[in-house]
Amino acid sequence: QVQLVESGGGLVQPGGSLRLSCAASGSVFGIDVMHWYRQAPGKPRELVASISIGGRTNYTDSVKGRFTISRNNAKKTGYLQMNSLKPEDTAVYYCNAVVLDFSNWADYWGQGTQVTVSS
Repeated sequence: QVQLVESGGGLVQPGGSLRLSCAASGSVFGIDVMHWYRQAPGKPRELVASISIGGRTNYTDSVKGRFTISRNNAKKTGYLQMNSLKPEDTAVYYCNAVVLDFSNWADYWGQGTQVTVSS
């Protein structure tokens, strides 16, 4: 059984920073691409950032220059460093990854972590 567990969310003032973590546990034999999504109230889920197993990254335009996605393959953990946060970044942030579980690659989601940017 594979689990992705996010942490690091919270309440921060505009201009502040947070670092989200996504730790994979269980029968994890490999992790391919990792993504961070977010969903604000009343809005569809949005892809925020992606990182390949080789470290290639992609970002949605609204976070370019402010957010940095990274990963530690040995620790089976992904990260999202969020700087210069804005109220419009407020959302539940979800980790998503393609994981090798014994002999099958499958898509897994974390439970989400709330990020609130407010003064």
